[in-house]
Amino acid sequence: MGLENSKTLTLAEWKSRAAELKIETGLFINGTYTDAKSGARFDSINPATGKIVASVSCGDEDDIDRAVASAKSAWKEGSWRFMDPRDRMAVLIQLAELIGENSEELALLECLDMGKPITDVLTIDLPEVIVSFRYFAECIDKISGSVTNTAADALHMILKEPLGIVGAISAWNYPMLMAVWKVAPALAAGNCVVLKPSERAPLSCLKLAELFISAGGPPGVFNVVNGMGHVAGKALALHPDVAKISFTGSTATGKLIMTYAGQSNLKRVALETGGKSPQIFMSDLEDLDKAVDYAIGGIFDNAGQVCNAGSRLLVHRDIQDAFIRKFIEKSKRAYQPGDPLNPQTTLGPLVTKAHQQDVLDKIARGVAEGAELLIGGHIPEGMEQGTYVQPALFNNADNRMSISREEVFGPVATIIPFQSEEEAIAIANDSDFGLAASVWTRDLNRAHRMVKAVEAGVLWVNCFGDGDMTQPFGGYKQSGNTRDKSIECLLGYTQSKSAWINLGS
Repeated sequence: MGLENSKTLTLAEWKSRAAELKIETGLFINGTYTDAKSGARFDSINPATGKIVASVSCGDEDDIDRAVASAKSAWKEGSWRFMDPRDRMAVLIQLAELIGENSEELALLECLDMGKPITDVLTIDLPEVIVSFRYFAECIDKISGSVTNTAADALHMILKEPLGIVGAISAWNYPMLMAVWKVAPALAAGNCVVLKPSERAPLSCLKLAELFISAGGPPGVFNVVNGMGHVAGKALALHPDVAKISFTGSTATGKLIMTYAGQSNLKRVALETGGKSPQIFMSDLEDLDKAVDYAIGGIFDNAGQVCNAGSRLLVHRDIQDAFIRKFIEKSKRAYQPGDPLNPQTTLGPLVTKAHQQDVLDKIARGVAEGAELLIGGHIPEGMEQGTYVQPALFNNADNRMSISREEVFGPVATIIPFQSEEEAIAIANDSDFGLAASVWTRDLNRAHRMVKAVEAGVLWVNCFGDGDMTQPFGGYKQSGNTRDKSIECLLGYTQSKSAWINLGS
């Protein structure tokens, strides 16, 4: 069933299809599914019900070695990197088509594996996955080198070439999309890839690798190894045959990835890590209702499990009371927990029981430190079997509180009041993170000043989360050192070669 038709299914129809779903659970190496060498497995748990979705092969160092060896063989054989650019483009475009054709299965895998509402997968995640592959496919024949202006008896060319084998470690909050932001540009540039998806939600990534083969991709070019991060992920980051490691996840793990790269072969490291993004609402903003709508979506979408979630709401004191009234009224209508298979559900569970407890603990600490909890912050009544947290709003916090400084990664918004533009900038920048930010004002001069002053890799003015594939995504400070999306990202999976040719006798 195609993407558009999948959007019309009912809860009963989704439940029926979920019961009939055939789930592949092996590793995907050299174009086929295979068990982990050790035979080890781990359970994928549906966070909405606490029930086991599937028992998944758990790869370790030996399986990473197998996958890298497969990628290395494909790299040496050259069927992908030396494929005519337009032919490589056709494979990735066909892959995008197959993702659309298999949208029902992919949506179910993400819904059951991670708890994401089925409507969100169909209307947000899968369309973005398809667009990502199409965008990077269309970039393939746009990668160009240059010929410099040199002496008459020489020709100097600067060539762009793929790196070789790319290791990718992706996050669970957007299981397939976060993987595709790495895999698509790496493949488009001509590299071979070994992907270690999050052990919390690997199932859709396995299907993605299978579809790559169906689209005409050569075996060994795209491999997937499920496993624990501290075992399989570490082995991938340490592997001497991997030319680059690309990671999305926590800042603490990102620091370890950099260490492993230094301990092994000085491989390139691309990190997209934590965030504590401020949304700054000046008193002169034009439309308070619109601003509040964006504020709510910026923190409660995907149950707040978003690296760039706009969790710090910096609100001018002149509009603070009105902002709070509208926020509470609108958020209660917009985000209510429910069965992720129900197309009407707008708020899914958190990914695991452990993560749910961590979010609840951080909410309790915020209360203990003196922030005023206005709504939410508890397990919804009647939904104790899942890992839900009712969306929370704190008021009158300050930047010394943990709720204002630490990444919660859950549906928790914190209002920090301010009085002046200078104070807002100081609060926004007083953070270890610098992934994203927004500014709401009708003053064009102020908007320009604040875009320059706020320390973040992505800035939005009078919106939050808008953009397309031309927009580099990544942050400052401890939010990472790379950019996803955009041509800048694609070039990060290439290396330059200088060729000086002597034309003299």
